[in-house]
Amino acid sequence: MREVADRVAESVERAVAGGLLPVILGGDCTITLGVVAGLLRSTPALALLYFDGDADLTTPETTHSGIFDGMGIAHLTGAGAAELTRMGQRYPLLPEDHIALFGFHPHELEPDDPPRLQRSAMLKYPVTSLERPPLDQAREAMRLLEERADAVLVHFDVDVLDSAEVPLGDWPHYQALALVDAMQALKIFISSPKLAGLVITEINPDHDPDGSLVRRFVDGLSRALQPLAPQPAAP
Repeated sequence: MREVADRVAESVERAVAGGLLPVILGGDCTITLGVVAGLLRSTPALALLYFDGDADLTTPETTHSGIFDGMGIAHLTGAGAAELTRMGQRYPLLPEDHIALFGFHPHELEPDDPPRLQRSAMLKYPVTSLERPPLDQAREAMRLLEERADAVLVHFDVDVLDSAEVPLGDWPHYQALALVDAMQALKIFISSPKLAGLVITEINPDHDPDGSLVRRFVDGLSRALQPLAPQPAAP
């Protein structure tokens, strides 16, 4: 995993040096470790909008599931395996008050997570507290991160979507966000003038044998990505 993260960091660094905005399609959430490490090489004052159905706070010592990609935020904030927590140019990779957890479901937290969250300076927007659609809260989360950092990376895990509607996530989540609401929030996040990059993770093609769900997801995503599209030159 460290080898993959290092390769991702190098690719992101090259993209930024070339004047590009990196968009990363990852297998699972650990891909964001490499993205953060790569962005920090040119942008030390970095924040993270973690748009995810999970808070990803467990470590190899505290996990009950054994799922390693449920440890991303823990590694970013200095807990967990040293090979990943110390892979960047500083430790921890991100200060907690530069992270917003948006859309996680409290029922998905492992036993040690709630007290950890209560003590944390991270911004917390559980899906159970979000309006439908959560546009005001999305604007608030991004505004607070913009005030604290020079650039904001957006991490988007498709398991923030309700699996009863769009079962694309590798791990099912119910009583979560509708596709239309999630895409409206995502559009707000990526419209930020401080956007540093976008990570999209966790689509499991085995959950979509005929490709219809992916087509629906891509249609919604393409509309959300319109702010990033090159605009025609004025005549």
